[in-house]
Amino acid sequence: MEYKGNKQHLPSKNCLVCNKPFSWRKKWEKCWDDVKYCSDKCRRSKNLASLKSI
Repeated sequence: MEYKGNKQHLPSKNCLVCNKPFSWRKKWEKCWDDVKYCSDKCRRSKNLASLKSI
């Protein structure tokens, strides 16, 4: 039986900058499809990551 606090089955994605997996959060409920970065730090450094790949 699943209990309310079970977070095992939450969707997850990989961050585009650091490539670490991160899980769904309640605050991303309405915009989960638009979320690309795991943190503000990665979101701010998105341009640096694209320069490193060149």
